Amino acid sequence: MTVFLVDDHALFRAGVRTELEQISDRVAVAGEAGSVREAITGIARTRPQVVLLDVHMPDGGGAEVLRQLRPELPEVVFLALSVSDAAEDVIAVIRGGARGYVTKTISSDELVDAVLRVAEGDAVFSPRLAGFVLDAFADRPGAAPVSDPELDVLTVREREVLRLLARGYAYKEIASELFISVKTVETHVSSVLRKTQLSNRYELSRWASDRRLV
Repeated sequence: MTVFLVDDHALFRAGVRTELEQISDRVAVAGEAGSVREAITGIARTRPQVVLLDVHMPDGGGAEVLRQLRPELPEVVFLALSVSDAAEDVIAVIRGGARGYVTKTISSDELVDAVLRVAEGDAVFSPRLAGFVLDAFADRPGAAPVSDPELDVLTVREREVLRLLARGYAYKEIASELFISVKTVETHVSSVLRKTQLSNRYELSRWASDRRLV
């Protein structure tokens, strides 16, 4: 089973490579990339069976990789692996052609299992994410919206910071989770407060919960 890793954090890629290859003798990492451009070139060259695809990268994201490669490489299976569990992110990559979506809280054993399952044709999702997909494609009352005008004013990174903040993470923990500095976290929180016209963490948490970000 050949796997290609796409994530803009080299240390994370190294950890995933080690875990995949140590846990299962059925998995071999064929290559890796830290940007959309590198991913498109590397996947086209190595033609792996499965691509573990980050959703957000500095020069674009998983949806852009899918847009460019899916028509040319229909045999390659894409599995999103992201820190984000936002409905709009899940829906965007599934509509783009990904076979599943798991978050980075997944255990090593579960990740190997997910890779093997999508390669065999299954659709795999972290527990609460499957509902987003069902809602989006069922087109029924109460479906999770693909976009929200109030959320659209926030950048992707601001939404990630907000989501973790609303879950009770301290600034230092958010910084560690997102591989950014505490100062950058503070800057993002200030920006979110300004854009949402809210005044404190409690109000932000409630605002995020109302929009199913938590």
